Amino acid sequence: MYLLIPAAGSGKRMGSEWQRQGKAQRNKLLLDLIGKPVLAWTLLAAEASSTIEWIGIMGQPIDFDDFNQILADLNLRKPVTLIQGGSTRQESVYNGLQALPTEAQHVLIHDGARCLATPELFDRCSASLKQYDGLVAAVAVKDTIKVVDETMSIQDTPDRANLWAAQTPQGFSVPLLKQSHDEGKAKGWEVTDDAALFERCGLPVYIVPGEETNLKVTTPVDLAIAQFILQGRTQQSES
Repeated sequence: MYLLIPAAGSGKRMGSEWQRQGKAQRNKLLLDLIGKPVLAWTLLAAEASSTIEWIGIMGQPIDFDDFNQILADLNLRKPVTLIQGGSTRQESVYNGLQALPTEAQHVLIHDGARCLATPELFDRCSASLKQYDGLVAAVAVKDTIKVVDETMSIQDTPDRANLWAAQTPQGFSVPLLKQSHDEGKAKGWEVTDDAALFERCGLPVYIVPGEETNLKVTTPVDLAIAQFILQGRTQQSES
């Protein structure tokens, strides 16, 4: 299985955390998380996966020296390629698809900021690609969701039985995802994930059970929660 990791963001909502760590604001994936950069935890999970055999990281050239240092420190056995990202996640994934080895028929795309994903989740998504051309790791919504208008007035309360919160990895047939990106680029579509491109092209996308702990590190609070979860996992593995 081939894995692409979008890692080109700047993490603007992490300003206070950069100050706390005494560093100039940069890519949030370079922030320290119990002794390792955020990105390192994603890479360690990919390394431990039994199905992933190649990793591509889409980032900005300004971060490549730091990414290379992370890779050197981790000493991964699997090949890793650094790919120049774009100004949006969509552009970064497009670039990553062009850089895939020619033999790649299926790909997983996983946000580097979801640093708590387990190897088992990667493997579960890889296995599901034998059945589906498009899939999304997701968890059922537990909260009651309200739809509001611009005045913050509630307009609707959808049935949460039909609502799922999308995560990553998301997995796809490489030829179909390339076609979807090409069509999206030609028509000027702007989407927040690759499943949305698949959907707009009329291609089915299926749910694969995700993980409750697979949160996206976006704010300092998220980073604190991730630290708590990782410390719990470390203690459990040592006991």
